[in-house]
Amino acid sequence: MPVGITHQQRIWLTFKRNKTAVAGLVIGVFIVLTALLAPWIAPMDPLAQDPFNRLTWDVEGYLLGTDDFGRDVLSRIIWGSRVSLMIGGASVLLGLVIGTMLGMIAGFFRGKTEVMIMRSVDVMMSFPDLILAIAITAALGASTTNLVITIGIVMTPRFARMAYGSVISIMESDYVLAARAIGARAPRTLFRHILPNIFGELVVAGTLWVGEAIRLEANLAFIGLGVQPPTPTWGNMTREGIDVLINAPWISIFAGLSILITILSLNMLGDGIRDISDPKLRGGEGKGYI
Repeated sequence: MPVGITHQQRIWLTFKRNKTAVAGLVIGVFIVLTALLAPWIAPMDPLAQDPFNRLTWDVEGYLLGTDDFGRDVLSRIIWGSRVSLMIGGASVLLGLVIGTMLGMIAGFFRGKTEVMIMRSVDVMMSFPDLILAIAITAALGASTTNLVITIGIVMTPRFARMAYGSVISIMESDYVLAARAIGARAPRTLFRHILPNIFGELVVAGTLWVGEAIRLEANLAFIGLGVQPPTPTWGNMTREGIDVLINAPWISIFAGLSILITILSLNMLGDGIRDISDPKLRGGEGKGYI
């Protein structure tokens, strides 16, 4: 790594040399900007119906055609990005906060606390994500808020197990032992000395799992347990398009491609964030830097 550069420049150089991650960042920024600017860039109202142009492709003004209610597919995809990204990001953030706290507590205090928390995590992880999400949604009901809570709960065991393993691995580190030796209380040790050293890998995993959350939202929407119509999301658009797949395949195709591209970009971006959090790669070892 070149001498005389700042920490921020070192991070950017590490990230920039991963071309796949840069491509993922560009695509991700484009998707986020599209969601943020939806009110200004969407050509039409996503809920406006045009009964004279139902399931049409080549009508002027409808770049991606219309659905079975005559609604503009492009506008619904643009507005749907807002809901899908919000649910994916908020649910992963919820799972990150709760799961990290549980994992840190279990790894730090051990004993009965560890057994109670980690066995509960094991039980939750024994169920497939979709099955667990269906059960929670059935109990809470289908709404945007409940969907965030549902997917957040599904994501919690992943973060809890990762945080638990990371805490266990650094509990015997010199800085943790020194903090405990001078009488530092548990909250200070956890948040001042342990959390900063495990936060990087949790963020990397969280970046990757946003895509998983979006996919899970789409799966729930596909079976009618997601955000309820007429609010557009990529998941319920894919479901709506299945009923008219032969006559109007573009509805499901473009909504499905939106999900695919978003998940792919997040995976590519997560690879770059992993490089940043890896001290060996961040230091330029094996990358041709002097």
